Amino acid sequence: MSTIFLTGATGFIGGHLLKALVTEGAKVRCLVRRSSSRRNLKGLPVEVAEADLRAPDSLREAMTGCDLVFHCAADYRLYARDKSELYDTNVEGTRNVLKIAADTGVRRVVYTSSVGALGLHPDGKPADETTPVTLKDMVGHYKRSKFLAERVADEFVAKGLPVVIVNPSTPVGEGDLKPTATGKMIVDFLKRKVPAYVDTGLNLVDVRDVAQGHLLAAQKGKVGEKYILGNRNMSLEEIFGTLAQISGLPAPKIEVPHWLPMGVAAVETTFCRLTGLKPKVPLESVKLSRYKMYFDGSKAVRELGMPQTPVEEALRRAVDWFRQNNYVPRK
Repeated sequence: MSTIFLTGATGFIGGHLLKALVTEGAKVRCLVRRSSSRRNLKGLPVEVAEADLRAPDSLREAMTGCDLVFHCAADYRLYARDKSELYDTNVEGTRNVLKIAADTGVRRVVYTSSVGALGLHPDGKPADETTPVTLKDMVGHYKRSKFLAERVADEFVAKGLPVVIVNPSTPVGEGDLKPTATGKMIVDFLKRKVPAYVDTGLNLVDVRDVAQGHLLAAQKGKVGEKYILGNRNMSLEEIFGTLAQISGLPAPKIEVPHWLPMGVAAVETTFCRLTGLKPKVPLESVKLSRYKMYFDGSKAVRELGMPQTPVEEALRRAVDWFRQNNYVPRK
């Protein structure tokens, strides 16, 4: 049985992909940093290789003998005092993974990018894989680093490496350990810390469907192509309304203009840069909220068979999991 190499198994998407691979009976080797939590790996029959995306020698040793690579790992932060850390991991780390994959002759690489690296339509119309985009359209260093990492993937495709790119939208569901920015939004809602909302929107998708989308991309994806792994476009007001129905808690009723949270976040972020603290609401996240992150994921549904579980089910599992794991009071 051939071995599958997986980066990012300790994260949200990677953890669900790992479970999906194990369920299918795959032999998996997980790249794990020494400092990372291994909660997602507990009890699973997997190999663990301690290495770092930024250390090519350790990475090469970890990847040797694998013929399929899922590169899910990324430094996903909307605030970093040292922005170079994002580029070192997301851009140069991806370059290291793809170079070693090319050197060792793997049969396919599935690279996990983000819809954050794609273009948007100014009128809020759902964007797709072909929507025009440039680096100057990227808001913040995380999005810039993911955009540049995609360009690295394109370079290796041009050299003959069989890479398929997947662009998850906003995954929700159980097991969001850190949690992600969206998971934190759900937790804050459950803690009654969301007094108002702004006019924005997201494309939500069940994290389990995203994991299946990765497997399908490995099986059916076309080399050099991108696939948006998404489902339903929802306004922030609609998301909170759905969470209210699931949780029994009231949804915020007040819509505030974007300049208000923008000003608060600017002050807080400046203070945190001076003190070394981490802002509760990073300025970058508020800047992103000025855009409706609506996407059309029909290509992945049509060409890969990407499942479309109702988003309400995924949000319900997220709410239950956060309560059961003491992120919020159970009642």
